[in-house]
Amino acid sequence: MSLVKSAATVGGFTLISRVLGFVRDQLVAYAIGTGWVAEAFFVAQRFPNLFRTLFAEGAFNNAFVPLFAKRIESEGRASAHGFAIEVFSVLLHWLMFFSALAMLAMPLLMYGIAPGFAADPAKFALAVTLTQICFPYLLFMSLTALQSGVLNSLNRFTAAAAAPILLNIVMIASNGVAWWFGTGNSPATGYIFAWGLFASGVAQYAMLAVACRRAGMTLSPRLPRLSPDVKRVIKLSVPGILSGGIMQINLLVATMIATTIDRAVSYLYYADRLYQLPLGVIGVAIGVVLLPDLSRKLRAGQDGAALHSMNRALELSLFLMLPAALALMAIAGPILHTVFEHGAFTASDTAAVAPAVVAFAAGLPAYAMTKVFQPGFYAREDTATPMRFAIVSVVVNVAGSLILSRFLGHVGIALATSLAAWVNAAQLGLTLSRRGHFGMDERFRERAPRIVVSALLMGLGLVAAAWAMGGLFSAGAHVIGSVVGLIVLVAGGGAVYFLLAHLTGAMRLGELRSLLKR
Repeated sequence: MSLVKSAATVGGFTLISRVLGFVRDQLVAYAIGTGWVAEAFFVAQRFPNLFRTLFAEGAFNNAFVPLFAKRIESEGRASAHGFAIEVFSVLLHWLMFFSALAMLAMPLLMYGIAPGFAADPAKFALAVTLTQICFPYLLFMSLTALQSGVLNSLNRFTAAAAAPILLNIVMIASNGVAWWFGTGNSPATGYIFAWGLFASGVAQYAMLAVACRRAGMTLSPRLPRLSPDVKRVIKLSVPGILSGGIMQINLLVATMIATTIDRAVSYLYYADRLYQLPLGVIGVAIGVVLLPDLSRKLRAGQDGAALHSMNRALELSLFLMLPAALALMAIAGPILHTVFEHGAFTASDTAAVAPAVVAFAAGLPAYAMTKVFQPGFYAREDTATPMRFAIVSVVVNVAGSLILSRFLGHVGIALATSLAAWVNAAQLGLTLSRRGHFGMDERFRERAPRIVVSALLMGLGLVAAAWAMGGLFSAGAHVIGSVVGLIVLVAGGGAVYFLLAHLTGAMRLGELRSLLKR
């Protein structure tokens, strides 16, 4: 139950962050909608976020956590602390060099990041400047991710999970600044948002630095030294650059292609924000907790316990993620109307974004499965295999986006991203199974079909309910009616699903209460 409890801690704080993120995105949509300023800002924040995921969360962290956990188990905290400082110092100096180089070269890099912007000089110039302002966010957030790895390995999940809340608080404050100065849908608002993102990176780094100090793991930089252990981290990180950051790579590919389609960058951004909510609360939370848990159990020779953890993580992911995906598909329109359709975000924007939400949601279970399967490789210090699968996934995404966007526009790009996610998850799961590192136990085989049936019935119920309540989400509907209607749909769908899960035996209510108590 410690796995579930830890995942609940991460997921709970992530839920708070995502809810605040909804508020943030509502304000962003109200202020700049889906126009050229919005597209420039969304591209500006996408680029540093990509490299943050690749260098830190998707590469260094996946290589660092198992080695750090191993050092704690075999040599104690003092040795592990020294190892963390060595890695921190190398990462800091590399990121300073890389960030400075990228900021200087940004006018050239933008032709590759957003090729479609080249036809609009004003949008192109704004995207370049905003990306230069946002780019130091990579530096602070990569170091923050390393600090999170240290804390998570010590079973201290609270501070690391709560840090992203600061991002949303600072960005909400940035919206307040834009409102105070009355900058509206103008480049000035884009500048305010970019500086807000920069400030949020500083705030999150500071918060985790304090948490590490309290845990007795203060990470003070020294002159970088490529010790054998650091070289080991780098060696494991190189393939992890692709495998750990596959979702961000696919999203960057989607953004690059979307810049050639009018407003597609904005449409995909808002669709992405919706499906990131269940992914962050469920999939990412379980993945964050599972990696150090598997690492410890495998080091102790507890293969059976490790297999049990993976089965329970997969079961919990499916139980929570499948209904979330089907709910997004069923009520994408009502959600977008209620959350975003205000100010500069119009009814036509809702109609354009809703199909992209459906397409993205189709890949949610695959992303959750990936978060469960990848730690099975990383905990065994195998980052090369996921890298190969990630390359295949990227190829599928690029080819699919180029082909499907010709027929379906921005929706085709979202659909290709989901298809790539399923290809990646299938490769990971089948390979673990062939190697004897994963197999569905009796409990999972028994419950999985029941979870699917319960989720499908709930989804059909939501479709019928949304149709019956359609008037509450029409263009001229009052906002209070829309909010009440959405609450009824979400709460009703959740209640129906948990009741069906109880009746089918997918998850008894007593079991659910027990999990929540623990």
